[in-house]
Amino acid sequence: MTTVNEVLQFLKTIAPLEYQESWDNAGLLCGHGDKEVSKVVIALDPFMDTAEEAKRLGAELIVTHHPLMFSAKTVNDMTPIGKTLLYLIENQIAAIAMHTNLDSAPGGVNDCLAEALGLSNCTVLDVEGTDACGREYGCGRVGEVSPCTLQEFLTKVKERLGCHGLRYADAGRPVRKVAVGGGACASYLEKVAALGCDTFVTSDVKYNGFADSVDLGVNMIDAGHFSTENPVCQYLLSQLESAFPTVTFVISQDHQDVVRFW
Repeated sequence: MTTVNEVLQFLKTIAPLEYQESWDNAGLLCGHGDKEVSKVVIALDPFMDTAEEAKRLGAELIVTHHPLMFSAKTVNDMTPIGKTLLYLIENQIAAIAMHTNLDSAPGGVNDCLAEALGLSNCTVLDVEGTDACGREYGCGRVGEVSPCTLQEFLTKVKERLGCHGLRYADAGRPVRKVAVGGGACASYLEKVAALGCDTFVTSDVKYNGFADSVDLGVNMIDAGHFSTENPVCQYLLSQLESAFPTVTFVISQDHQDVVRFW
C-alpha cells in the first residue's frame, strides 16, 4: 500500500522543500496524508480541468508544479481557487505541489527545459547551494548548442516545446551559448548577459525586458510559461513510476496551455 505521505516524502528527496522561495507554498496542500493511493494524475497546474480528470480516472492524488493557492484566506465557491479546492476535498482527492523547489533542484524544471532544447555542458545560472551529492542547485541553466541562426533556433524552440507561438527580440547575434529559465525568469537578464550568453529562453517577458535584451546584446525568446515548464511532467512521471511500481501514474491529457495566438 502506498500513501499520499509516502509520495510526498519521495518528492521531497528529488526537490527538497527547503529549496523553495520564501513566498512559495509547496507540499501537501489538501487531503489526508494517510490516504491510500492507487492512481495519480500529474499536471503543470491544479486547475479544475485537472481535478475533474482525476475524479473521472479514479485518482486519489494530483501532483502538480504550481500550487493551487499561496495565501488564500477563504475556501468557498466564489473564486476559481475556492471552487477547485472544494471539488478536490469533496471528492477526497489530495493535492501535492512541487514549485520553486522543483525549479531549482537538479533534474527539475530547468534541467528538463535545457534537455528539451538540446543544451550541452549545462551549468546552473543562479547557484543557491549544493546538495548532499555535491551538485549545484538554483534557478536557470546555461549551456551550449551547435552554432545556428536565431531563426533556426526559434524553429527548434517552437517545435520541441510545442509552443503555439513565440515572442522574441533579435539582438543580431547567432546562437551558441544559451540560458534558459522555466517560467518567469526575465529578471535574470543582466546575469545572463554577464555570463556571455547570446540567447535567453524564458517566459512572461515585459515590454522593457525585450528592449533591455537588445541593448545588452542578448536574443530574448519568450516561449510561454506553460511550454517552458511543462517538460517537467515527464520527469515527474519517470521518477514516480520507478519509485512506486504498483501505483498508476498518468500525465493529464485534459490540462493544456490556454494561451493562443490569433
